[in-house]
Amino acid sequence: MSKYYQTKRGMGRELNRQRGSALIVALVFLLVMTLIGTTAMQGTTQQEHMAGNYLDRMMAFQAAEGALSMAKDATPPILPNQLTTLAWQQPASWWNTDPMSIAVTGYGDLSSPPQYVIEKLSGSGRSESGGVGIVGRVSEGTFMCRFTARSVGGSNNAVVILEETNDCS
Repeated sequence: MSKYYQTKRGMGRELNRQRGSALIVALVFLLVMTLIGTTAMQGTTQQEHMAGNYLDRMMAFQAAEGALSMAKDATPPILPNQLTTLAWQQPASWWNTDPMSIAVTGYGDLSSPPQYVIEKLSGSGRSESGGVGIVGRVSEGTFMCRFTARSVGGSNNAVVILEETNDCS
């Protein structure tokens, strides 16, 4: 019985000598792991935002290309250029209120439908309002048109404007 008592007393002395160093090491290790986890979560969140913005931009680009293609195939009368500023330089409010701007339907995931404008250019390659349209000669009896399409993605932050100049005769 005395052996048991001595062993128990001996263990008690050894535990008192450690003074909690294992606890401090474990807490420091836990702190380091928490910092690594927080940093990884922030990086993942940022990548998710970037992927969402890229998707918005691609949706807007595809819709603007579709609107530009529809503008080139359009049969409505082509309006003479009455703009004092090129269409791509116009603010968003102009695109939503101007009667020259034609909205394209069939794009449900966008925040607003894509739109296009067809401007008639004079035979010299200059727009009737004085803006440069194209460089080069245009044969007699033909005229050139500037097609401008604007689209936004799923949010109004992704705006794409495409412009193309073609023969419209």
